[in-house]
Amino acid sequence: MAHWLMKSEPESYSWDDLVRDGTTEWDGVRNPTARIHLRAMQVGDEAFFYHSGADKACVGVMQVTRTAQPDGPDGKWVSVAVAPVAALASPVTLATIKGDARLAGLEMIRQSRLSVSPVGDAEWQAIINLAGGTKN
Repeated sequence: MAHWLMKSEPESYSWDDLVRDGTTEWDGVRNPTARIHLRAMQVGDEAFFYHSGADKACVGVMQVTRTAQPDGPDGKWVSVAVAPVAALASPVTLATIKGDARLAGLEMIRQSRLSVSPVGDAEWQAIINLAGGTKN
């Protein structure tokens, strides 16, 4: 299983929206690198739901429930389906992430504008630990 980080502006679509809906189509991504990551996702992969904009924090864990399919009329872009797994016990802010040496190589730090990025196993566990686990 691979791990990912997927950003959304909470004013557009938030963690609470995903929990309410039970599943969503992660669409509208229009960055070539993010598209590569979406295409690499497999059913069962997990991703942090990251509130971008003013919040700037990982707030939950979601699971990929369907692999990439075309998004848009030109077929150039893709989307995946995701569902909520659990909220993080406490949000992990961007400032906390940047301040933790274990997360210095996190792709979202190196490419801050990227809306979908991979997260290594050790980085995943570090963020889970910083959050104090998940709420079940």
